[in-house]
Amino acid sequence: MLEPIVINASPLIFLARSQNIHLLQQLHRPVLIPQPVAQEIQARGQYDPTTRALAETEWLEVVPAPTIPNEILSWDLGKGESSVLAMAWSKPDSMAMIDDLTGRRCAQALNIRLIGTLGLVLLAKQKGAITHARTTLRTMREQGMYLSDVVIDAALKLVDESWP
Repeated sequence: MLEPIVINASPLIFLARSQNIHLLQQLHRPVLIPQPVAQEIQARGQYDPTTRALAETEWLEVVPAPTIPNEILSWDLGKGESSVLAMAWSKPDSMAMIDDLTGRRCAQALNIRLIGTLGLVLLAKQKGAITHARTTLRTMREQGMYLSDVVIDAALKLVDESWP
C-alpha cells in the first residue's frame, strides 16, 4: 500500500517544471494539496506548468485548509508550509513533502514524517520509477531548483551514482 503525501508548492513546482510529477503518483497515494498551497500555485498564472498540472491532473487532490495548531504557528511559516505540516501532523500515516529548511526543522521537531524533492528523486531511483537520479536532478537544477554540488553528490552516492 502506498502512503499518503501532503505536498507543498516548491516540490510540486520543480516536479511539474521537470515533467516528473508522475513520480508522486507512482510512489504515494493519495497526493494531497492543502488549499493555501493550491492558491499559491494558481497565483503563478494559467500558463505556468504547475498551474496547468494542478488543473489537469486528476489524482492531485486539493483539500480544505486545516486548522493550524499553535505548535506549528509558533514557527512563523508561510500559509502553505503551515497547512502542509498541520495536515500531515493530523494524519500520522501520511508524510509531508517540504523543501524549505525552517519547515523541515518544524516537521522534525514535531516528529512529522518528511521527504523533500531530493528524497523523492532518490526514492524513485530505489523503487525503479526512474533509471538515473542524476538526470532527473540535472533537469530540476536547469529549471531553477537550488542544491549545491556537494549535497547532490552525497545524495547520489546513496543510489550508486555520482555528480556531475
